[in-house]
Amino acid sequence: MENLRQQVKKLISENRYTFETISDYIFHHPELGGEEHQSSAYLIDILRREDFHITFPCPQLPTAFVAEYGTPEESSCMIDFLAEYDALPGYGPNGEPAHACGHNWIAAAMAGCGIVLSKLARETNCLVRVVGTPAEETFGAKYDLCEAGVFDNTDAAFQAHLAEVTCLEAKTLAMNTIKFTYYGKAAHAAQFPEKGINALDGVLQLFAGINALRQHVRSDVRMHGIITAGGEAANIVPAFAQCQFSIRANDKDCLKEVRERVLHIAEGAALISGARMEYQYCENPFDDMKNNSALIETVRPHLEEAGIEGFISGEQYLTPGSSDIGNVSYCCPTLYFEVEPGGPQVCRVHEKSALDIVNSTAAYDRMMQIIEGFVMTAVEIAGNQTLKERIARNGE
Repeated sequence: MENLRQQVKKLISENRYTFETISDYIFHHPELGGEEHQSSAYLIDILRREDFHITFPCPQLPTAFVAEYGTPEESSCMIDFLAEYDALPGYGPNGEPAHACGHNWIAAAMAGCGIVLSKLARETNCLVRVVGTPAEETFGAKYDLCEAGVFDNTDAAFQAHLAEVTCLEAKTLAMNTIKFTYYGKAAHAAQFPEKGINALDGVLQLFAGINALRQHVRSDVRMHGIITAGGEAANIVPAFAQCQFSIRANDKDCLKEVRERVLHIAEGAALISGARMEYQYCENPFDDMKNNSALIETVRPHLEEAGIEGFISGEQYLTPGSSDIGNVSYCCPTLYFEVEPGGPQVCRVHEKSALDIVNSTAAYDRMMQIIEGFVMTAVEIAGNQTLKERIARNGE
């Protein structure tokens, strides 16, 4: 293993400029989810030059791809590195998109892992894949990739994300986002109010019902919404009103229970107002993160050997959001690692200050440590059938 580690370090050093260039290019070409045409094309071009076989688009997603080095027939282990490259709206000049979540860094780090491990593919008997996963910030394309079976044979999937803290047991909340539409009947609000059916009342009753529900759900549940349409004029009974809610919970079983209660409230709001209600899911479902204890135990010493320290436990991780990486964790063993960049500034993603960090020298240095730790973990898994089976059983 020590000889392989030295090879990994040498490969990282030889390719560092390429990895930094990936981060820098994507950082300066920010694109919104589902529109990452330049970013995905840039990554594909680099991976193709490294002799990866490219499947694109995948599956029917215009900016998703799977880059493979090796073949299943010649490999005993499939390792995936999940690249994200969508930007956030509004953080750039004049409200343009910008990488305030550091997906430029994720793309470079995960492509770097794939490239370095591909140089050792014959020695480790690995099928190496870099999977381009668009739209994490919007509709969550990993769900579509899961549904298409992209991860069905994966032995271990890896992703790292810059953050305020360093945690191998990061949590993500399961989430559904639902759009509710109420249809009423327009009438003059002063002359003939009795002839109208107020669709906005349906929306308002839904908000009131959800607010009442908050005191009867678990403390991890989050329900937050906006009104997207509420009428045309104050003197016209609104015939059309619409709102959108995101519902989150620590696990998808709890989410299912809360979602059903919210749907009943929406039906009750329709009865109270007299309006007709329709609902639809307006983005893919996001699952909670299913952490793999055996994978966490395996990767930690390799990350520490690479120079990363200051790990906190899952119990100390107090501020989860939602991500489609959780969906992947229900398909295959998945390691999702949040790591602080190591520089003088705290990295708070989705804040403008993150733009000064995610493409910095400190972030680049941390990237090289991530590549070393992840690649060495993949090497260990590939060379240990018992460990691979234990990871498949989630540490049992």
